[in-house]
Amino acid sequence: MAKPRAELRIATRSSPLALWQAEHVAARLETLHPQIKVALVTMKTRGDKMLDAPLAKVGGKGLFVKELELGLLDGRADLAVHSLKDVPVDFPDGLELALVMEREDPRDAFVSNHHQNLSAMPAGSLV
Repeated sequence: MAKPRAELRIATRSSPLALWQAEHVAARLETLHPQIKVALVTMKTRGDKMLDAPLAKVGGKGLFVKELELGLLDGRADLAVHSLKDVPVDFPDGLELALVMEREDPRDAFVSNHHQNLSAMPAGSLV
């Protein structure tokens, strides 16, 4: 009888972007470690639930990560996948930033009323 694959549980938000990121990490892990089965554990965060207030008013990066951190600490998940923009600088005891995935083109988007693209901007411009 074949030995069952070990399972690794990834905590993620349920937004389309968060799910895509978590699925990308899961696929990489399963490619690199075929003996591991990866499962996604979706969670709603405070930021996901606060649809009536501007996020700038309620503040804090923890709005999109606190519930995932709690899921790690209470054993519901083994790791979490976040957008780096949502990751706080300080972590609760027992958690740490373990990995940042290799980036694709870091220039997600360039929007300007004055320049066609980044190379058209004058030397020394700030973006």
